[in-house]
Amino acid sequence: MLETITSNWLFTPILLTLVVIAAFPLVAGYIVLVERKVLADFQVRLGPMRVGPHGLLQPIADALKLLLKEDIIPVEADQALFWFAPCISTITALAGFVVLPFSDTIYIANVNVGLLVISATSAVGILGIILGGWSSNSHYSLLGALRSAAQLVSYEVALAFGLLSGVMMAGTLSMKDIVLQQQSRGIWFIFGNYGFMIVPFVVYIIAATAETNRAPFDLPEAESELVAGFHTEYSGFRWALYFLAEYANIFVVSSVAVTLFWGGWLRPFPNVTWLTWLDYAVPVVLFVGSGIASFPLVKKLKDPIQQKVLILVAVLLVVVGAIFAIPAVNAVSIKVFWFLLKVSVIVYLMIWFRGTFPRYRYDQLMNIGWKVMIPIGMGAVMVNAALGML
Repeated sequence: MLETITSNWLFTPILLTLVVIAAFPLVAGYIVLVERKVLADFQVRLGPMRVGPHGLLQPIADALKLLLKEDIIPVEADQALFWFAPCISTITALAGFVVLPFSDTIYIANVNVGLLVISATSAVGILGIILGGWSSNSHYSLLGALRSAAQLVSYEVALAFGLLSGVMMAGTLSMKDIVLQQQSRGIWFIFGNYGFMIVPFVVYIIAATAETNRAPFDLPEAESELVAGFHTEYSGFRWALYFLAEYANIFVVSSVAVTLFWGGWLRPFPNVTWLTWLDYAVPVVLFVGSGIASFPLVKKLKDPIQQKVLILVAVLLVVVGAIFAIPAVNAVSIKVFWFLLKVSVIVYLMIWFRGTFPRYRYDQLMNIGWKVMIPIGMGAVMVNAALGML
């Protein structure tokens, strides 16, 4: 019976779907923790420190708090739409994971229009924000929703031009085949066309930052003038769904950038045989080094329980690094490691933006979208097309 189930062609996609749905909320919680810690470091402070050693258990506390908070629905709100709007945003955000290739063998589906699937789901996701703002019966929420709609229209076009340059190089819309094209040519597309592909990559990153409502483009939820924007009237679990959708979108747009421009699951210089040692050195140094660096921090903790938890985390990091040194395990997992490492770099870049740039005014946001990003994106498409024929 078990063999019949596991041999079915639907078994792996369904299993990976369940893993994504179950694991990503925890991953999103720790992305939030990393963001809070990185921003605190930028501002010369400590960030979350109280729940667990150095705040390691803060995401668990946040999740429990959001689940236990009172769920408030305004009396004059459209209750059906108010309930369903966050679900639209979350479902469409998680749907983008369907076509992401974490390696050449680990993916839910490999369709020949993978990029179109992600573009379509991200465009539909805005309906969750619009309906959430409109159904709240609040002026602040409605203005935030309208800003989101205008921002999506402004930057969706620039983002598409950024993607188009990469698609012209790959000759396919399949996410897996895009990486295989980079592998066959022995070069990441960001270095293609004599290095000019850096331009559409920058256009894509800026447009993707705006698409995910991240600072400095977080006008739809601007606290200074809109209190919290489209989710002003939301609380508890429904509020958490909106932010789960936001961080899912961040992961998806970062994964698309890595797949299209940074070689997906490929290591640096994938066709240079003598650099194979990078597959062992980088994960071992990263995990073992992080584990060893954690041990001196134990002495600074006064609570014995927190000391034990931090020691356990440090030991686990060292063990994971040691496991990557095993050739059989390394061969299976190293591609996923490279993919997630690159995605982490893009996510860190977005956090860096938030801690560096002040929020744009609404007119500035529109000017950048229509007068700067779209013309540069169109120019990059034409120049890359010309360079591709050389």
